[in-house]
Amino acid sequence: MQAAELFEQKIKPLEAARRLRVSLKSACQWHQLSRDGGVQALVSRGPSGSRCRLSPCCLEKLAAYPEKGPAAHGWVEDQVWAAARVATLIGRKRHVSCSVSGATRLMHRLGFSPQVPTRWFAERDE
Repeated sequence: MQAAELFEQKIKPLEAARRLRVSLKSACQWHQLSRDGGVQALVSRGPSGSRCRLSPCCLEKLAAYPEKGPAAHGWVEDQVWAAARVATLIGRKRHVSCSVSGATRLMHRLGFSPQVPTRWFAERDE
């Protein structure tokens, strides 16, 4: 909306870009949009991308899965929740496909943070 106000004051896109600390390309696009569609053309359309396909109830259940540990869900090799495992678990339990990056974002949204396991070596040089 600041850009629209600047363009109404006959400020050129180059000066608007400098004042708003954006690229000249963005300022030119905004200028064109405001010229063609007015202020309404500059209103945000909301976040891009698809919406979450899991209901709030499913998200609650999903948040409980990591607490049981990977072994409870079939991974007995180690007790590390990798993003790929979370994506697989979502597919198994909720019947919804999920990418590894999508699983990472979803777990972050649920309050989980990525943990890097610490490696302990049997023999170390001190």
